[in-house]
Amino acid sequence: MHALRNTILAVDDSASMRQILAATLDEAGYAVTTARDGQEALALASNTTFDLVLTDQHMPGMDGLSLIRALRELDTFAQTPILVLTTEVDGAYKTAAREAGASGWLIKPVDPEALVDVVGSLVGEGA
Repeated sequence: MHALRNTILAVDDSASMRQILAATLDEAGYAVTTARDGQEALALASNTTFDLVLTDQHMPGMDGLSLIRALRELDTFAQTPILVLTTEVDGAYKTAAREAGASGWLIKPVDPEALVDVVGSLVGEGA
């Protein structure tokens, strides 16, 4: 018997990407909340805690790294795993993501199986 499901905040300006993330993670047993951009995600995070945050990098308004920095300033997100979903593959970006507080990243297009594996390793499974 499972306790409450782990909660995930998935942030992406692409509606189809939000649908893919939500469907994939919901099927794997996670409770998923989606946001269209960094500002919407930050508003949700100020009222709710999540076990993990997935964020796109390239979004209008507040990009992924800015969102990560803002989340890390909130006590409730100081230790929360945050993954960046990105098309960026260069070392300078990975360094910037790590310095902003990212726990890791997944390269788009995201393989659903890899996504579930990485999320499971970061939040623990079936707690």
